[in-house]
Amino acid sequence: MVYGIIIIQPTAPMGIYGVVSNVAGGHIVTTILIGMVAMLFTAVSYGRMARVYPSAGSAYTYVGKELHPILGYVVGWSMLMDYLLNPIICVIWCSAAAQNVFPNVPYAAWAMAFVVVFTVLNLRGVKTSSQVNAILALGMSIVVVIFLAYAIRYLALVAKPVAGQWLLPFYDPATFSASRLFRGTSIAVLTYIGFDGISTMSEEVENPRRNIMLATVLTCLVIGILSMVEVYVAQLVWPSHTPFPESMVDTAYVHVAERVGGRFLFHLLNATLLIANMGSGMAAQFGAARLLYGMGRGNALPRRFFGAVDAASGIPRNNVLAVGACTLVGVFLLTYQKGAELLNFGAFIAFMGVNAAALLHYRFRSQQKVFLAATIPTLGLLVSGFIWLNLNHSAQLLGIAWIVIGLLLYFVMRRNASTSSLEPGFE
Repeated sequence: MVYGIIIIQPTAPMGIYGVVSNVAGGHIVTTILIGMVAMLFTAVSYGRMARVYPSAGSAYTYVGKELHPILGYVVGWSMLMDYLLNPIICVIWCSAAAQNVFPNVPYAAWAMAFVVVFTVLNLRGVKTSSQVNAILALGMSIVVVIFLAYAIRYLALVAKPVAGQWLLPFYDPATFSASRLFRGTSIAVLTYIGFDGISTMSEEVENPRRNIMLATVLTCLVIGILSMVEVYVAQLVWPSHTPFPESMVDTAYVHVAERVGGRFLFHLLNATLLIANMGSGMAAQFGAARLLYGMGRGNALPRRFFGAVDAASGIPRNNVLAVGACTLVGVFLLTYQKGAELLNFGAFIAFMGVNAAALLHYRFRSQQKVFLAATIPTLGLLVSGFIWLNLNHSAQLLGIAWIVIGLLLYFVMRRNASTSSLEPGFE
């Protein structure tokens, strides 16, 4: 569970806070809660499938083995889109945070600088160890506690909410709209993205059949509760009837921090989230490069370019540079909100696929009896599908276009494969 919290980070909802608050009319606590329900069902499905394929640990494998190889490819291709989008939204957020400190430096300059830094460090093979990541997560947790202390003091001495005002972050009749709530939920689930990485640890933990599912579920539960506390307090400090202006929406949470703790807390939280997003962006860029390498080695992409590694460093240099170029283009084509919505499109393709795989395996194929074998994955599939349907239509269209391109590439690569036994795949 600790590993999962380190992956997701204790500050997970802070980056998307302003976007979701504006979209959902201030009902961000409720969006986090709805998202947690979907993630808990899906976490059980991930944990159960990790029992079946303990050495693989990926949605691509679960769906490809249980449903169909082409559907597995679609899930893998969607995951690739997420890997490519993650560094883009991290650079967008980092650039906005840097402008909070140095407003006279143009956004474009910051964006190019962060892309160059991520790319150079990845080409040099610079990685943070698990111990460093654990220390960073601990530091973020301390900052969260400091923020909550300042916020509680502000609410007690300045804002002084009364009676029903304490419930407005859950439901505010003045701003409530079901369509806005569910649209906000489709973005808020970004808070939980990364919990599925626990399933890749099946070979490193004791009793993976029990502990992987337990850790996955507990991670979603703990992150969900912590996130609801963080956004609940922030929503009381900055009520829903006062939406965030466009100039501060991406870094809205640090402006909430400024209201409760002045410039000290503003800069502390801004720096904390900047470091967190830099680490996430750099790791995501290298993860995308490794995924492209696996696809190239498996002939799902041209092997000569994507399957090559640098002889000296062992780093897929071509892929690191390619992902860096995509990131540089993406930061000028997408907003943080659009990038998050498109990333969630790919994530929910994977979530729906894993729930469907768990349903098929444990309800119809496996002799093993598990609790609510059909009910849990069915609910996970339905809730995930409902959230997916509430994504912005432009994100849905772009995501579908990405899948179509992937399928065309899949069939072209299969036709051009030198041997029929060498099948495209993700590793």
